[in-house]
Amino acid sequence: MNISDAQKDMRYDYLGGGVGMFVSGMVWLVAGIIAITGETDRAIWALLIGGVLISPISDLITKALGRPSKSVPGNPLVTLAMESTVWLIFCLPLAYALAQANPMWFFPAMLLIIGGRYFTFSTVFGMRIYWLCGLLLAAAGAALVMLNVPFGVQPFAGTVIEIVLAPFVFLRGRKEERPSV
Repeated sequence: MNISDAQKDMRYDYLGGGVGMFVSGMVWLVAGIIAITGETDRAIWALLIGGVLISPISDLITKALGRPSKSVPGNPLVTLAMESTVWLIFCLPLAYALAQANPMWFFPAMLLIIGGRYFTFSTVFGMRIYWLCGLLLAAAGAALVMLNVPFGVQPFAGTVIEIVLAPFVFLRGRKEERPSV
């Protein structure tokens, strides 16, 4: 399987990743709603626990929309996607430790971490929009710290970026035809 076929398979099977991006945006929204109430620890845990649920929820929705949410055996990009998940998991204790030092750093750190993961998705799905998403998330993370944006507002940066870009990603994946592998 060449890289182009592997990417086409991933776009078809996972609707380009658009469902996952939308679900992730909703997790940011829940964390933001909790953050507005001043429940700092609960907002942090909402993002962490919600993040764990992104993949299973996205898989259920993707399957309900008629796609397998499972790649063909032997697709090497499945391994790359899993490796980026492992890296994300390894970064979570660092973001949590930053939050213990200063809660204002948690959401910016997570935006940077998740933004970096989206760069990998550019290769996994063969879609440049993931570079844009990664750059926007990372830039938002840096800006939140530099501008000293209040904690309760911070998660909405992730919400807006992902929910605005998700339909474009979804529609690209929706147009993909079943690969002949």
